[in-house]
Amino acid sequence: MNAYGMSYAKRTEMLEEMSDRPLDLLVIGGGITGAGIALDAASRGLRVGLVEMQDFAAGTSSRSTKLVHGGLRYLKQFEFGVVAEVGKERAIVYENGPHVTTPEWMLLPLYAGGTFGKWSTSLGLRVYDFLAGVKREERRSMMSAKEALGKEPLLKREGLKGGGYYVEYRTDDARLTIEVMKKAREFGVLAVNYAQVDSLSYDAVGKLTGALIRDVIDGGNYEVSATKVVNATGPWVDELRKLDGSKSGKTLRLTKGVHLVFDQSRFPLRQAVYFDTPDGRMVFAIPRQGKTYLGTTDTNYKGEIDRPRATADDRVYLLDAANFMFPGVKLGERDIESSWAGLRPLIHQEGKDPSEISRRDEIFHAPSGLISIAGGKLTGYRKMAEAIVDDVAKRLQDGGLNTGANSGARTKEMPISGGDVGGSRNFERFVAEQTKEGILAGFQEKDAEAIARFYGSNAKSVFAFSEDTRNTEWADRYELSLRVAAELRYAMEEEMAVKPEDFIVRRKGWLFFDISAANAWKARIIEAMAERSGWTEDRRRQYAEDLDRLIKEATTSA
Repeated sequence: MNAYGMSYAKRTEMLEEMSDRPLDLLVIGGGITGAGIALDAASRGLRVGLVEMQDFAAGTSSRSTKLVHGGLRYLKQFEFGVVAEVGKERAIVYENGPHVTTPEWMLLPLYAGGTFGKWSTSLGLRVYDFLAGVKREERRSMMSAKEALGKEPLLKREGLKGGGYYVEYRTDDARLTIEVMKKAREFGVLAVNYAQVDSLSYDAVGKLTGALIRDVIDGGNYEVSATKVVNATGPWVDELRKLDGSKSGKTLRLTKGVHLVFDQSRFPLRQAVYFDTPDGRMVFAIPRQGKTYLGTTDTNYKGEIDRPRATADDRVYLLDAANFMFPGVKLGERDIESSWAGLRPLIHQEGKDPSEISRRDEIFHAPSGLISIAGGKLTGYRKMAEAIVDDVAKRLQDGGLNTGANSGARTKEMPISGGDVGGSRNFERFVAEQTKEGILAGFQEKDAEAIARFYGSNAKSVFAFSEDTRNTEWADRYELSLRVAAELRYAMEEEMAVKPEDFIVRRKGWLFFDISAANAWKARIIEAMAERSGWTEDRRRQYAEDLDRLIKEATTSA
């Protein structure tokens, strides 16, 4: 087992280690922002702990549009700084993790009377290329109506004038978060999921000194001391500020984004499309893994933070949008295979519609010393982390603690876990080489290749579990295929998968893009995990019920 692995069995040990001696930094929140902060801080030499009350990436970081994109829409809002920053950052994210990020050519169809004109779009995309530092081979081109239809025959033909063609980057948001977290662990970060902050601790003059952490799984309580505490809880940022007594001034405004998933047999989209709807909003339609997914909505949200769902109105809105742009497919409610809803933790701006609110991130400093980060984009997670850790380092130095963290971020050219593949240009060669290794380990060729693509340079660790899995007859006992068994073992031993939903929803993404696999394997995965983890019958039943609820919520409307 990797000495710096994230085994489900090491959670208690890591919580005890956190409480044994003070941390330089305690990060609260295990989404992409928290993971990025933990990696940046630890790579500068700080002693870092991270706690997440749910599973890693269980909130917004597994419920985005799954694009590391350059923010073309922000040109319309004249947020040139956002476009420039996230445009450059997406290239860094891709280079550091080509196994979780891939270029996706996007078609922006242009219609008579539509939001975008041909000249303004050409100019906008040219500005976009310049601001975002787009590589020469990925720069935009303009198309005629005939060329646009050649790329995507399903497009509405009436009024079509042409299209803009440019590159975005598609990702698996939850896997990106997990890989960043694993890289942070390599630098010694004590990262634990299902660990909730029950209360904050203060000294005699009201300065924050740490937190009382409760292990949600096993019930233990741990008093953790930290010189600095960062609140990176996404939609829960204001809840933690409220616990600190510092929720004042600027506050969050939560908006909800919903996505629908269809099988390619019903929505055979060839080409990713970014189009404007009759009400002037923009929606993505993207082919992926034999499916097509569509989104997103942007509406104010005031419900339960941990359980946002697609409502009937959300589904109708997106179905109408799809049928407007792709009239031949005639999609209906019965065609929806799965869906997800995520929350955007935006900085409140009075009088603005949800789609108009800035996606810029902002740092809040409380009198207690609590540092909170809110807003921002998935694409900009590394720069947000850099800004936070720069801030923390300065405050540590001002407090007389010389940690050396002021030397600056090291993450710009640092591959994330799984990203040691020789760069994006070498990725296909790497996959071919690892596929051969997987075949030698006993996997079928298609499974070996899929593992190499999915796990990158961690593929060899997944392959290594095949021998142990066969020797223990564990897979046979629960009728698991070699691939599922090896991936499940890897998820438990190296990615802290504690519950069946952690594996099925966030480590594999089946809930969204392969609901049939989720249903086919769930019972066997539950039983196999129950044996390895020693669950009681009550716990096994509870986890099974939780997973069934998630599947029901993904396949029906609220």
